[in-house]
Amino acid sequence: MTIKPRPETHHRMFLTCYEDTFNYGWHHVDLFVHDEYGREVNWVHWTVEADGPEAADESVRREEPWLNRTSEWRHQVSAVGMNYWTADAAWV
Repeated sequence: MTIKPRPETHHRMFLTCYEDTFNYGWHHVDLFVHDEYGREVNWVHWTVEADGPEAADESVRREEPWLNRTSEWRHQVSAVGMNYWTADAAWV
């Protein structure tokens, strides 16, 4: 199968929130959109007051009230030891 060079579909949308493990001072949430092949189509991020899923949920309710989290938050640890969480999302 030949994959088109430019993603044209928006197959999966998910949120990612982080723990400021290394004290960079940048607390934020990302909203990623991927195509059916897992390629990133687009993303946006915004700052939040605190780290982790609870702060991310509050920020989504405030900043993007038409965006729903559609799965539980899944905790992961990056290769460099940073805690982060991902959850599926969809527009109402």
